[in-house]
Amino acid sequence: MSDSLLSLLDTDRAGVVGDLAVVIDAEVSDQKGLSGAAVKTAYAAAQKVKPGVVKSATDKMLPDFLSALQPLWDSKPAGVAFGDHLVANSDTAAEALLTVTDDQASTAKPALAKAYNSLRGKAKGYVVAALPRVGAAIEKHAAR
Repeated sequence: MSDSLLSLLDTDRAGVVGDLAVVIDAEVSDQKGLSGAAVKTAYAAAQKVKPGVVKSATDKMLPDFLSALQPLWDSKPAGVAFGDHLVANSDTAAEALLTVTDDQASTAKPALAKAYNSLRGKAKGYVVAALPRVGAAIEKHAAR
């Protein structure tokens, strides 16, 4: 298992990006109710404005995401799945990831920034819900 998550940038960046894009698609698809409809609408709008935005944004932010999660990776007890460790530290993990996306949104094109900002109030809940899948996707590649 790799000591540094940043090593994934050299060993399997495309695989990590692809798996995280699948996680994002699944999380959006799983949303229910009125807020779920808002998420799905904003997601579709972002993809319409820039096809492939999920993979390209994930690829662009991957170094910052991995750096943000490195302290949690370092503190993960042996034998504990990374997703479970992220859930156990959900506040820290979610805030670390949202710091990265907030920074990116501050320089995004207006239409993408508008879609992001419309969901930002509930973003932490969405990120926390995604942590098991995010952790599993990263660990899958880090364990190689």
